[in-house]
Amino acid sequence: MTTDPSLSVVLAGGGTAGHISPLLAIANALREARPGVRLLAVGTPGGMEARLVPAARLELATVSRVPFPRRPSMDLLRLPGRLAGAVKQAGVILDEAKADVLVGVGGYVCTPMYLAAWRRKIPIVIHEANTRPGLANRVGSRLGGHVAVAFAATRLGASRHVGMPMRKEISGLDRTAARTAARAALGLDPDRPALIVTGGSSGAQSINRTIAASAGLLAEAGIQTLHLTGRGKAVHDANGKPLAAPGYQQREYVDGMETVYAAADLLLARSGAATVCEVAAVGLPAVFVPLPIGNGEQALNAAGLVAAGAALLVEDSAFSPGWVREHIIPLLQDPDRLARMAASAEQLGIRDADQRMAGLILDTAATAGTKSRQAQSRPARSLKAKSSTQQSRKR
Repeated sequence: MTTDPSLSVVLAGGGTAGHISPLLAIANALREARPGVRLLAVGTPGGMEARLVPAARLELATVSRVPFPRRPSMDLLRLPGRLAGAVKQAGVILDEAKADVLVGVGGYVCTPMYLAAWRRKIPIVIHEANTRPGLANRVGSRLGGHVAVAFAATRLGASRHVGMPMRKEISGLDRTAARTAARAALGLDPDRPALIVTGGSSGAQSINRTIAASAGLLAEAGIQTLHLTGRGKAVHDANGKPLAAPGYQQREYVDGMETVYAAADLLLARSGAATVCEVAAVGLPAVFVPLPIGNGEQALNAAGLVAAGAALLVEDSAFSPGWVREHIIPLLQDPDRLARMAASAEQLGIRDADQRMAGLILDTAATAGTKSRQAQSRPARSLKAKSSTQQSRKR
């Protein structure tokens, strides 16, 4: 391990936790691999990164958000000017940082950053989190970016499969060793089967409705349920009071999903890329209810675990108390099947994606530095050779 304060890495991405979390994990891995490395994160002013990045002790610069309209509109006519302005901002950031390499993880900010880096011949390293690549990373790959992907099924240039960079608290989790303390922290019975439900920090109303309607069924089957409803989405009964039932408890959220992963026998969640990769890494059986809007990437994200028998998948429109009774309750009453699912998940999980990304970034920077030094040395030799040739001709 060497200290190299001369190396400058700019990391671009943001808008959602799905982009910010891997960015922060990559930054931490770079700090470990190359103490003294200069790091700068770039996002948009209104994204979650404005809060999360500084909290992680990482400097943040911002570029104006330039959404790409999906339909003809006045915004489409304004796009070229807005994009040009954002690329100019991105270029100033790269120049002031004296960037040796740009790392992009997706989001609006990445397109102008990729274009500015390409113009300056700064090498680009891309991490694509979803099975179906986003627009920004497709642009970056066409500009010659070195591409790494979270899912083996992702098709994006000549990519390498590295997995999803994640926090050490999750990638290093031993569910068996942490189980007792995690259940105590969450107020769960140490011996009863535990279903933990989450729709993410913002919640999922359709999941919340079905779980609320299924609370009695689950309790009758001897199953305890921890329902993470999402901020501002507490579930109420017919009298407008917070829903209460035997074996059921609700919270808006839990800080530190590693505690949830350790405590649960089964997780029920949306199939965002981070969630899918994290449950695989820690070996946790899951039921996925993909987000019904968008381009279908959530169902694709879950496909590998479902095919391997590590998870179940149900469409949002089909997720009902009847489905809970027919599928979730029998599963939670079958410890052997849960154990097989956990083993299958763990076989597909990747725990060192952050280190793999750090290695790729450092290798790319080193290769680019070598090529730059070689290019700088060629003109002098070429000029000398040209001079010798001219003198030979004169003689």
